[in-house]
Amino acid sequence: MKTFSLKIIACDRVFYDGECEIIVFPGYDGEMAVMANHEQMTTAIEVGEIRFRIPGEQKYRVAIVSDGLLKVSHNAVEVLVYSAEAPEEIDAFRAQAAAERAREQLQQKQSIMEYHVSRASLARAMARLQGKDKYIS
Repeated sequence: MKTFSLKIIACDRVFYDGECEIIVFPGYDGEMAVMANHEQMTTAIEVGEIRFRIPGEQKYRVAIVSDGLLKVSHNAVEVLVYSAEAPEEIDAFRAQAAAERAREQLQQKQSIMEYHVSRASLARAMARLQGKDKYIS
C-alpha cells in the first residue's frame, strides 16, 4: 500500500512523525480518512479519536485528541492539536475529575466564552474516558 508522511503535533510534544498508510479522524461532519496522494486540503479536527496505520502493521494506532487542524499537502499530512494521548497514557481518575469540574462549571452562571471553554473541557474529558475504556480493559 502507498504511504505518506504523517506528523501529529500536540502543544507539549510530537506524538508521531513517520510514514503512514491511512489516517481516520473526527471531522465536523463525522469521520474522515486520508490516504496517500490525497488532494490538498485543510480541515478542522473535532475532539475524539484518531486512528492511523503505519506500514508493516495490521492494527491501527490510536490517539485521543482535542480539537485542532489537519493539513494535507504534497503527500504529507500535518495534524496540529492541543493535546494527543495514547489510550494507555490516560489517567482515568484525572479525566473523571476534569469531567466533574466541567459539569459543575456548566451548571453555574457563566459568560458565553466561559460556557464554551467549559463545554470543550467536558468534551475532552469524555473523549479521554471513552478512549481509555475502549482500548484498555
